[in-house]
Amino acid sequence: MKGFRSMLKLGCILALFASSSCVMLAFVYIGTEKIIAARQQTDLEAALKELFPGADDFKEAADIQSPDPLVTIESAYEALKNGVPVGAALRLSRASYGGPIKIMAGVSAGGTITGVKIMEHSDTPGLGANAASPSYFVDRARRITFYGQFAGKKADDPFVVKDDVVAVTASTVTSNAVTAAVKAAALGVTAWLEGGTK
Repeated sequence: MKGFRSMLKLGCILALFASSSCVMLAFVYIGTEKIIAARQQTDLEAALKELFPGADDFKEAADIQSPDPLVTIESAYEALKNGVPVGAALRLSRASYGGPIKIMAGVSAGGTITGVKIMEHSDTPGLGANAASPSYFVDRARRITFYGQFAGKKADDPFVVKDDVVAVTASTVTSNAVTAAVKAAALGVTAWLEGGTK
């Protein structure tokens, strides 16, 4: 009976500590939620300006469809200059080696990739993570990064890793994931602009 009381007492103490930890975590989450949201908004605005430096306004776009069922369009933004559409930027997600990889891709009104920015990934450091590194070059002489090689590509380009896309060394899965997402952005925005579904 004495052993049972001891176990009950320890169980109650453990439950009290667990409950207080949950309460403290809730307060931390509530306190940082606004800071995290503000940071994400700042990152989004910076990415949009990086993809379309000449645009003076961005508005949410609807009805842009991904032609690739493995690529999800999480959000889309029409880029405007003096009220005239100059293209669109998409935030896309696709499965990669370590989980989903999320990118932003800009596509001009003429169907040309204006740039790519890798926003989130959980791929292996030193391997797949090099896809997002500003110091990993697929062309060292011209200082072209993995994601930088997509700028200037057209929607009708092949987008084939080890053909017209240089892969990240020892990271074919990551390279294919990013390439597929960029191609989906190019085709999706081009179809949207040609269809006039704005």
